[in-house]
Amino acid sequence: MDRKLEEMKQQYTDVPIPKELDFIVTKAIQRHTKKKRSFKWLTTAAAAVIIFVAGINTSPAFAHALSEVPLVGNLIKVLTFREYMFKDQTYEAKLEVPVITDMKNKELQESLNQKYQEEAKKQYQDFMAEMDNMKAAGSGGHLGVNSGYVVKTDNDRILSVGRYVVNMVGSSSTTFQYDTIDKKKEILITLPSLFTDERYIEVISENIKSQMNEQMKSDQGKVYWVEGSTVPVQMSEIFKSIKKDQNFYINSDGQLVISFQKYEVAPGYMGVPEFVIPTGVISDLLVSKDEYLR
Repeated sequence: MDRKLEEMKQQYTDVPIPKELDFIVTKAIQRHTKKKRSFKWLTTAAAAVIIFVAGINTSPAFAHALSEVPLVGNLIKVLTFREYMFKDQTYEAKLEVPVITDMKNKELQESLNQKYQEEAKKQYQDFMAEMDNMKAAGSGGHLGVNSGYVVKTDNDRILSVGRYVVNMVGSSSTTFQYDTIDKKKEILITLPSLFTDERYIEVISENIKSQMNEQMKSDQGKVYWVEGSTVPVQMSEIFKSIKKDQNFYINSDGQLVISFQKYEVAPGYMGVPEFVIPTGVISDLLVSKDEYLR
């Protein structure tokens, strides 16, 4: 164990600190320099946490070493993420990036992780470009982006991860994207792969329309852009059908959940609409009954 801890110590010293984190540490030190000496331990503790998280994310060997230490292995699975932050007056970005680990299917694992990192990189670049434009124009105002992830389902068979992005300039907009993985077969589950043919598109669409109208009847505060709604809406905005590869995930109860983006099928105050599809409605169309959905 002593040897293992020595290896971990060496990993700490070898970890390169990303410039975003270095920026945060510098600002933190500047803020605390004039404070009483009794608070100096806070800076040290904060730096230790940053180094610990950075070590997990930038050094596979470091993460592996921690996974072999009792009581720490479980913590690794929670802290397997990258986080980038930037703040300058009224401009703020916080990007939290999920990382899939421990898959035997390294090709799938690497493709997902690369996709997540590229998404975060583009979000950061877009944010910085928009900030520079606003500063150059002297328009002032507020600009922000907040992205992260939620684990919708994590059981013996299914892992469903949702990535969200909230853009804040004037009003806010929110988008969600999901990936659902078969943990036993180690494959990415797509919506078409669940069904024998494309009949599912119409069946699911009709069920969602029915749910929309039922919700509006029982709650006057809910509004969807669908035939039967009493709220005036342009024909081009009326929901007619889901897409072949519509955003979805499988929840912890083994049910298919269809997700729409904000403003896609309803006014912005309705948020990101989701609809749980009763398995009985689609059971005859499934490739394999009871494999994923119950």
